Amino acid sequence: MAEPTNPSEIARETLRQLAMRRTPPTPENYLRLYHEIAGTTPAEPPFPERFVRRIAPQLPRDTSERQRLARQLDKALNSAGANDAAQALDQYLACLGTEKPQAWNELIATLLRQWEGRQLGWTLARKRDSLERVLGASDPNTLYTRLQSLLRAWGQAPVDPERPAPEETPASPELPAQTSVGAASSPPTASALIAADADSNTLIQALRELLALTMESVLPAFLSEHPELISDARLIATATRAASDTQAFATVGTQLRKFAHRLELTAADDSEIRNGLLDLLKLLLQNIDELVIDDQWLGGQIEMLRDIVDKPATPRLIDDARRRLKEVIYKQSQLKHNLSQAQLMLKEMLAGFVDQLGRFAESTGTYHDRMGSCARKIAAARDISEIGHLLDEVMTETRSIQLEAARSRDDLSATRQRALAAEEQIDSLHKELEEASHLMRHDQLTGCLNRRGLEDVFSRESARAQRHHTPLCVALLDLDNFKKINDALGHQTGDDALVHLARVVRENLRPQDTLARYGGEEFVIVLPDTTLEQADQTLVRLQRELTRVFFMSGEQHVVITFSAGVTPRADGEAIDVVLARADAAMYEAKQTGKNRVVRRELAQEASDDA
Repeated sequence: MAEPTNPSEIARETLRQLAMRRTPPTPENYLRLYHEIAGTTPAEPPFPERFVRRIAPQLPRDTSERQRLARQLDKALNSAGANDAAQALDQYLACLGTEKPQAWNELIATLLRQWEGRQLGWTLARKRDSLERVLGASDPNTLYTRLQSLLRAWGQAPVDPERPAPEETPASPELPAQTSVGAASSPPTASALIAADADSNTLIQALRELLALTMESVLPAFLSEHPELISDARLIATATRAASDTQAFATVGTQLRKFAHRLELTAADDSEIRNGLLDLLKLLLQNIDELVIDDQWLGGQIEMLRDIVDKPATPRLIDDARRRLKEVIYKQSQLKHNLSQAQLMLKEMLAGFVDQLGRFAESTGTYHDRMGSCARKIAAARDISEIGHLLDEVMTETRSIQLEAARSRDDLSATRQRALAAEEQIDSLHKELEEASHLMRHDQLTGCLNRRGLEDVFSRESARAQRHHTPLCVALLDLDNFKKINDALGHQTGDDALVHLARVVRENLRPQDTLARYGGEEFVIVLPDTTLEQADQTLVRLQRELTRVFFMSGEQHVVITFSAGVTPRADGEAIDVVLARADAAMYEAKQTGKNRVVRRELAQEASDDA
């Protein structure tokens, strides 16, 4: 067989070879096989300028060399050609591979020295909290940078003269209580003490004014989004200027330590919010190829990000959005795979349809040729005896083409049915995608979180409560007389009662509180930053609201109440342990009259076990 030379012949041969070799019909495979058949060399792929422009702003620029090469890449993308941009990108990537490894040994040695130091304002507890936040970094480079910054802050702090270093041994009872550095062991004179006291007063006045100015003018510029901290800073500045004795300065010092602790927690939350927003955007950009072409799905995710940007962001809101976005992207990647399979099947059916048409056309052409030959023979016949066998040949060919047409019709009908089935499958996948994000973590009937969503929220709130040393309470609710409602009014009314209960409870909870359906007629409420007494009051208020908002079954007013058990979470407790304690309290509420709230203290549980 002659080698194909015409582009259309090469393309047809390429498709045939793809089918014979059972090679996936991707653009890369088609291009490679096309050049193999044509005997040509494939052209070098073009420089992906759009992709490089998109990732260039996200390249690390944490060193001077990286900054220089990144600026060189930006300049090449904006003014030079593709070759210069490719060279600039290669230089940047080469820089990443030749950088010196981070000096972890020196950093750890510095950490040990600074940990044993006696820096002013850095107690061991504060050092431990700061180090724990730094160790929560997500990657080694971030950890190294943050640890360097923390050690730099420790090293720049002045030495605390009143707190002995851990390695120092306590003074012997025979030695004087205070000695000056580099001086003799004899006590200072009275005149020296008076002069030192005057200098100390001048220094204290200057430091007091500097501290007040910092609290009034400097800090508010960095705390514009936290008015409560600005108010506290101004109160501390006023107290600093008014302080005139040791007791007043001690009070200001206590206020400053509390303010510094709150400032650290606020900074940690702000950092968590910024990192969470950045992770959300990175997640969307990194997985954009997994999204299907439908603009509605992409638009929905962009709308979710707009909601987060427009509203005051909180760590809880960002965590929830991150999980929902991951679930939608995972579902869309599955849909894309299924769509690709369906499209491949449609391509195969189309190819079979074309082949069938080709065979039918070839059979039809042969039939016409034979009919023409028979017609010429009939025209040349001299008598009727010469026409008989020609008529038999005509009938045979006609029946043959009739059977071929019937087979082609059946094949086309079967192909159409398979295409309709593939279309129905794609429609079904579209509908599943629309419900995926909601149903993965939410109860289908009430719209509350399901058990999976509850476990995620409890894990997140537990970690936050332990980090901030704030209380966390959990309540277990059970709708009273639910079986009687089902038996007397039907299961639909029972479902409507559950929906009514969930709606009333959600409308009267705080934004940070979470309602989840635990199973059947049982619900769980997670109450962060809430003491046991406050949680008890919240549940009593929910009971009042539930009796105030009527539930109607047709024309009948049905009274809906619930019994609840509420308990705090101890550090390190798993959700099953906390729910078991809340369930015991809820059972007690059921046994003592229903429509009640029973509290279960941690100490009470220990005494019950004893």
